[in-house]
Amino acid sequence: MITRDKIVEEICRLLGPFNSKGKPLSAETDIPAELNIDSVGVMDFIMEVEDHFDIEIPLNVVSETRTISDLADVVSERVGKKA
Repeated sequence: MITRDKIVEEICRLLGPFNSKGKPLSAETDIPAELNIDSVGVMDFIMEVEDHFDIEIPLNVVSETRTISDLADVVSERVGKKA
């Protein structure tokens, strides 16, 4: 099973192309606010995460997810359900 730290690491890597200002990323990074990603960009990024981890994240969960840590929790839960 993949560790939460590995999930955070992978999310940070997947965020790379969306991080146009090259801000340092951590679990506490607020994805839409700090990275200035619009809603279309967020959805593109979420699709990348879904494809990478082979999971589905419902839209209502996406709207409640702000930080990389929040997203890591969602991914961890979804990956766990799949196992």
